Amino acid sequence: MTITVAIEALGQRGEGIADVGGERVFVPFTLPGETADIEATGDRGTLVSLRDVSPDRIDPFCPYFGTCGGCALQHAGPALYAEFKRGLVVEALRHRGIETDVSPLLDARGEGRRRATLHATPDGAGYMRARSHELLDIEACPILVPALHKAAPQIAGEIGRVIGACDVLLTATGTGIDVAVRPGKRVRAERLVPLAQRLRLTRLALDNETIFQLGPPTVTMGRSTVALPTGSFLQATAAAEAMLADLVFAAIGKAKRVADLFSGVGPFALRLAEQARVAAFDSDKPAILALDEAVRHTQGLKQVKATARDLFRDPLAPVELDVFDMVVFDPPRAGAEAQARELALSKVKTVVAVSCDPRTFARDASILIAGGYRLDSVTPVDQFAWSPHVEVVGIFRR
Repeated sequence: MTITVAIEALGQRGEGIADVGGERVFVPFTLPGETADIEATGDRGTLVSLRDVSPDRIDPFCPYFGTCGGCALQHAGPALYAEFKRGLVVEALRHRGIETDVSPLLDARGEGRRRATLHATPDGAGYMRARSHELLDIEACPILVPALHKAAPQIAGEIGRVIGACDVLLTATGTGIDVAVRPGKRVRAERLVPLAQRLRLTRLALDNETIFQLGPPTVTMGRSTVALPTGSFLQATAAAEAMLADLVFAAIGKAKRVADLFSGVGPFALRLAEQARVAAFDSDKPAILALDEAVRHTQGLKQVKATARDLFRDPLAPVELDVFDMVVFDPPRAGAEAQARELALSKVKTVVAVSCDPRTFARDASILIAGGYRLDSVTPVDQFAWSPHVEVVGIFRR
């Protein structure tokens, strides 16, 4: 049955929220101030048509928007979009009782995302349809960098035709396209090697094992060149990596010794080492080895000591932390609760928290504040464009 509703706000996933009989119903692809005809099932609504259209509505640039489950907000105008993203951070902090100024959203889309995971089958490649586990076959993805815009679905599609259903992670690097395949069943590597040769992939990995390589996939970080391990973490856009690093570096002041926790391959460590001695820690051993290799081939850096360590199970204790003037941590989406509790007991003067989840950022921030830190600044950074995700950088001073 079709009902008419008023859209009152945007939810955390970028969906419009309507009140239906005192219950909230989430309606994708609608905006506050709009009146819509929808079909509702429980708390989920499907847009049928719009009666009143918001002045903040714009035309989406992707022909798949509304069908593809990848983007949620291409229909939102710039002002509404930026305030929605900033609001995710404001509300997460408020939920933890933290009232502070949050800077305007910084645009870090750059040329687009340099990394994407596509689903592939013998019939095509793309993303899942909105609210579905059904594959949407696409010819191009305009939110990706030019090198992947059309190449990503083409490459993934060819791999799917050869080996069947699989996930394909593609990364645009300085030396070409790096591809990692996670098949749905056991696959013989020799089936994919001729394809990698024909497509001139820089590297092709199958279940994290390299089966073809023209040369090492590399990216530039500061003055260093880093050879990427298969499947290692990389910020979604090059512009965001540089912007986040600039925000971190701005907090360094006169610090002589810095710890980079959850360092990955070193996007912060390699830049911070231009001024300070750095100790980098991460549980990803290949990433630590790649960071160490990059340091050894970069001139003009101060000492960088890279150590493999699981900071979730074995966080640095106050006695280890107190030798540092500044600590930066950039954990996965789960946050760094255990490490934040140790930092709260330490004497470190400056802590910089980088997070891809405002809620876990706010939780960790509340721990640091309870331990005697002051939250000096909070900056939201938009690299996950047109999605309900936002990066956050917080600077804490003891």
